[in-house]
Amino acid sequence: MQKDKNYSNLKKFSLSLGVDLFGVADIEDIKKDFSLSVGTLEKISSAVCLGLGLSRGILEDLREEPTRLYFHHYRVINASLDQAAQRVSAYIQKKGFLGLPIPASQIIDWQNQKAHLSHKKIGYLAGMGWIGKNNLLVNKNLGSQFRLVSILTDMPLKADRQFKKDCGECRACVKICPSAAIKENAVDFNHQACFEKLKEFQKKRLVDQYICGLCVKACKGK
Repeated sequence: MQKDKNYSNLKKFSLSLGVDLFGVADIEDIKKDFSLSVGTLEKISSAVCLGLGLSRGILEDLREEPTRLYFHHYRVINASLDQAAQRVSAYIQKKGFLGLPIPASQIIDWQNQKAHLSHKKIGYLAGMGWIGKNNLLVNKNLGSQFRLVSILTDMPLKADRQFKKDCGECRACVKICPSAAIKENAVDFNHQACFEKLKEFQKKRLVDQYICGLCVKACKGK
Protein backbone atom coordinates (compact mmCIF):
# COMPACT_ATOMS: atom_id res chain seq x y z
CA MET A 1 0.00 0.00 0.00
CA GLN A 2 2.84 2.40 0.84
CA LYS A 3 4.46 1.69 -2.51
CA ASP A 4 1.23 2.59 -4.31
CA LYS A 5 0.82 5.80 -2.32
CA ASN A 6 4.42 6.87 -2.89
CA TYR A 7 4.06 6.13 -6.60
CA SER A 8 0.84 8.12 -6.93
CA ASN A 9 2.22 11.16 -5.09
CA LEU A 10 5.52 11.09 -6.96
CA LYS A 11 3.79 10.76 -10.33
CA LYS A 12 1.51 13.70 -9.55
CA PHE A 13 4.46 15.85 -8.52
CA SER A 14 6.53 14.85 -11.55
CA LEU A 15 3.78 15.54 -14.07
CA SER A 16 3.20 18.94 -12.46
CA LEU A 17 6.71 19.84 -13.64
CA GLY A 18 5.59 19.59 -17.24
CA VAL A 19 7.08 16.25 -18.28
CA ASP A 20 5.17 14.09 -20.74
CA LEU A 21 6.09 10.61 -19.52
CA PHE A 22 6.51 9.05 -16.08
CA GLY A 23 7.36 5.51 -15.08
CA VAL A 24 9.06 3.47 -12.37
CA ALA A 25 11.35 0.51 -13.01
CA ASP A 26 12.57 -2.24 -10.72
CA ILE A 27 16.33 -2.16 -11.34
CA GLU A 28 17.54 -5.00 -9.13
CA ASP A 29 18.47 -7.12 -12.18
CA ILE A 30 20.29 -4.39 -14.13
CA LYS A 31 21.90 -2.07 -11.58
CA LYS A 32 25.11 -4.13 -11.64
CA ASP A 33 25.71 -2.61 -15.09
CA PHE A 34 25.53 0.98 -13.82
CA SER A 35 28.76 2.98 -13.61
CA LEU A 36 28.32 3.92 -9.95
CA SER A 37 30.01 3.02 -6.67
CA VAL A 38 29.26 -0.31 -5.04
CA GLY A 39 27.95 1.48 -1.97
CA THR A 40 25.38 3.37 -4.01
CA LEU A 41 24.34 0.28 -5.94
CA GLU A 42 23.63 -1.55 -2.70
CA LYS A 43 21.20 1.16 -1.60
CA ILE A 44 19.09 1.77 -4.68
CA SER A 45 16.22 -0.46 -5.77
CA SER A 46 14.13 1.61 -8.19
CA ALA A 47 14.52 4.14 -10.96
CA VAL A 48 12.05 6.88 -11.74
CA CYS A 49 12.09 7.68 -15.46
CA LEU A 50 10.81 10.95 -16.93
CA GLY A 51 10.27 11.76 -20.60
CA LEU A 52 9.87 15.05 -22.45
CA GLY A 53 8.65 15.27 -26.02
CA LEU A 54 10.67 16.91 -28.79
CA SER A 55 9.38 19.65 -31.08
CA ARG A 56 7.80 18.09 -34.16
CA GLY A 57 8.34 21.35 -36.02
CA ILE A 58 12.09 21.20 -35.48
CA LEU A 59 12.20 17.51 -36.37
CA GLU A 60 10.23 18.07 -39.58
CA ASP A 61 12.87 20.62 -40.64
CA LEU A 62 15.48 17.85 -40.76
CA ARG A 63 16.23 16.53 -44.23
CA GLU A 64 19.36 14.44 -44.81
CA GLU A 65 21.40 15.55 -41.79
CA PRO A 66 21.07 17.23 -38.39
CA THR A 67 20.73 21.02 -38.14
CA ARG A 68 22.04 23.63 -35.71
CA LEU A 69 18.44 24.26 -34.71
CA TYR A 70 17.95 20.60 -33.79
CA PHE A 71 21.23 20.56 -31.87
CA HIS A 72 20.16 23.58 -29.81
CA HIS A 73 16.74 22.03 -29.15
CA TYR A 74 18.37 18.73 -28.15
CA ARG A 75 20.43 20.54 -25.49
CA VAL A 76 17.47 22.57 -24.24
CA ILE A 77 15.34 19.44 -23.78
CA ASN A 78 18.18 17.67 -21.95
CA ALA A 79 18.64 20.67 -19.66
CA SER A 80 14.90 20.78 -18.96
CA LEU A 81 14.93 17.09 -18.07
CA ASP A 82 17.93 17.55 -15.79
CA GLN A 83 16.12 20.36 -13.98
CA ALA A 84 13.01 18.20 -13.58
CA ALA A 85 15.12 15.29 -12.31
CA GLN A 86 16.79 17.56 -9.77
CA ARG A 87 13.41 18.69 -8.45
CA VAL A 88 12.09 15.13 -8.27
CA SER A 89 15.27 14.06 -6.49
CA ALA A 90 14.84 16.89 -3.97
CA TYR A 91 11.22 15.85 -3.42
CA ILE A 92 12.31 12.28 -2.71
CA GLN A 93 15.05 13.45 -0.37
CA LYS A 94 12.63 15.60 1.61
CA LYS A 95 10.58 12.46 2.16
CA GLY A 96 13.61 10.87 3.83
CA PHE A 97 14.91 8.74 0.97
CA LEU A 98 17.85 8.73 -1.40
CA GLY A 99 17.35 10.54 -4.70
CA LEU A 100 20.13 10.34 -7.28
CA PRO A 101 19.49 12.16 -10.59
CA ILE A 102 21.44 10.81 -13.59
CA PRO A 103 22.00 13.37 -16.39
CA ALA A 104 19.86 13.05 -19.49
CA SER A 105 22.92 13.21 -21.72
CA GLN A 106 26.35 12.61 -20.23
CA ILE A 107 28.39 10.10 -22.20
CA ILE A 108 31.42 8.70 -20.41
CA ASP A 109 32.58 6.47 -23.30
CA TRP A 110 31.80 7.87 -26.77
CA GLN A 111 33.32 5.01 -28.74
CA ASN A 112 30.90 2.58 -27.11
CA GLN A 113 28.23 5.26 -26.64
CA LYS A 114 28.00 4.45 -22.95
CA ALA A 115 26.68 6.61 -20.12
CA HIS A 116 26.39 5.93 -16.39
CA LEU A 117 23.35 3.84 -17.26
CA SER A 118 20.87 3.31 -20.08
CA HIS A 119 17.83 5.59 -19.76
CA LYS A 120 16.38 3.64 -22.67
CA LYS A 121 16.56 0.36 -20.79
CA ILE A 122 15.08 1.93 -17.67
CA GLY A 123 12.30 3.48 -19.75
CA TYR A 124 11.55 0.07 -21.22
CA LEU A 125 11.42 -1.56 -17.78
CA ALA A 126 9.23 1.34 -16.59
CA GLY A 127 6.59 0.51 -19.20
CA MET A 128 7.11 3.57 -21.39
CA GLY A 129 7.42 1.63 -24.63
CA TRP A 130 9.39 -0.98 -26.55
CA ILE A 131 12.82 -1.09 -28.19
CA GLY A 132 12.31 -0.28 -31.86
CA LYS A 133 14.19 -1.18 -35.01
CA ASN A 134 16.06 2.12 -34.58
CA ASN A 135 17.50 0.85 -31.26
CA LEU A 136 15.57 3.59 -29.44
CA LEU A 137 12.65 3.43 -27.07
CA VAL A 138 9.34 3.77 -28.93
CA ASN A 139 6.31 5.12 -27.12
CA LYS A 140 2.85 4.41 -28.55
CA ASN A 141 1.94 8.11 -28.56
CA LEU A 142 5.27 9.89 -29.08
CA GLY A 143 7.16 7.34 -31.15
CA SER A 144 10.86 8.02 -30.50
CA GLN A 145 10.33 11.79 -30.44
CA PHE A 146 11.27 12.31 -26.82
CA ARG A 147 14.24 12.35 -24.45
CA LEU A 148 14.63 10.63 -21.07
CA VAL A 149 16.19 11.17 -17.67
CA SER A 150 16.33 8.88 -14.62
CA ILE A 151 16.37 9.27 -10.84
CA LEU A 152 17.67 6.36 -8.78
CA THR A 153 16.16 5.86 -5.34
CA ASP A 154 15.54 3.62 -2.36
CA MET A 155 12.02 4.99 -1.90
CA PRO A 156 9.48 2.12 -1.80
CA LEU A 157 7.67 2.37 -5.14
CA LYS A 158 5.51 0.05 -7.17
CA ALA A 159 7.04 -0.74 -10.57
CA ASP A 160 5.25 -0.30 -13.87
CA ARG A 161 4.71 -3.24 -16.21
CA GLN A 162 6.74 -3.59 -19.37
CA PHE A 163 5.00 -2.69 -22.63
CA LYS A 164 4.35 -5.77 -24.76
CA LYS A 165 4.47 -4.48 -28.32
CA ASP A 166 6.86 -3.96 -31.24
CA CYS A 167 7.20 -1.95 -34.46
CA GLY A 168 5.32 -4.50 -36.52
CA GLU A 169 5.57 -3.79 -40.25
CA CYS A 170 6.69 -0.17 -39.84
CA ARG A 171 9.99 0.54 -41.62
CA ALA A 172 10.04 4.34 -41.55
CA CYS A 173 13.33 4.52 -39.66
CA VAL A 174 14.94 1.84 -41.85
CA LYS A 175 14.23 3.87 -44.98
CA ILE A 176 15.53 7.19 -43.63
CA CYS A 177 18.72 6.05 -41.87
CA PRO A 178 21.71 7.71 -43.64
CA SER A 179 24.14 5.01 -42.53
CA ALA A 180 21.94 1.95 -43.21
CA ALA A 181 22.57 0.99 -39.57
CA ILE A 182 18.91 0.14 -38.92
CA LYS A 183 17.87 -3.37 -39.88
CA GLU A 184 14.62 -5.33 -39.83
CA ASN A 185 15.30 -6.54 -36.29
CA ALA A 186 16.41 -4.33 -33.39
CA VAL A 187 19.07 -6.86 -32.34
CA ASP A 188 20.83 -6.38 -35.69
CA PHE A 189 21.26 -2.62 -35.30
CA ASN A 190 24.76 -1.67 -36.53
CA HIS A 191 26.17 0.50 -33.74
CA GLN A 192 29.48 1.08 -35.48
CA ALA A 193 27.92 2.27 -38.73
CA CYS A 194 25.70 4.64 -36.78
CA PHE A 195 28.65 6.05 -34.82
CA GLU A 196 30.74 6.58 -37.96
CA LYS A 197 27.94 8.65 -39.48
CA LEU A 198 27.61 10.66 -36.25
CA LYS A 199 31.34 11.41 -36.39
CA GLU A 200 30.94 12.53 -40.00
CA PHE A 201 28.19 14.98 -39.04
CA GLN A 202 30.29 16.30 -36.16
CA LYS A 203 33.37 16.78 -38.35
CA LYS A 204 31.28 18.80 -40.80
CA ARG A 205 30.43 21.07 -37.83
CA LEU A 206 26.73 20.52 -38.37
CA VAL A 207 26.48 19.80 -34.64
CA ASP A 208 28.92 19.87 -31.74
CA GLN A 209 27.89 16.49 -30.40
CA TYR A 210 27.39 13.02 -31.86
CA ILE A 211 23.69 13.25 -32.76
CA CYS A 212 21.61 12.79 -35.90
CA GLY A 213 17.84 12.86 -35.33
CA LEU A 214 16.64 11.41 -38.65
CA CYS A 215 15.30 8.14 -37.27
CA VAL A 216 13.73 10.12 -34.42
CA LYS A 217 11.93 12.27 -36.99
CA ALA A 218 10.66 9.17 -38.79
CA CYS A 219 9.30 7.43 -35.68
CA LYS A 220 5.98 9.03 -34.74
CA GLY A 221 4.29 6.20 -32.84
CA LYS A 222 0.99 4.50 -33.61
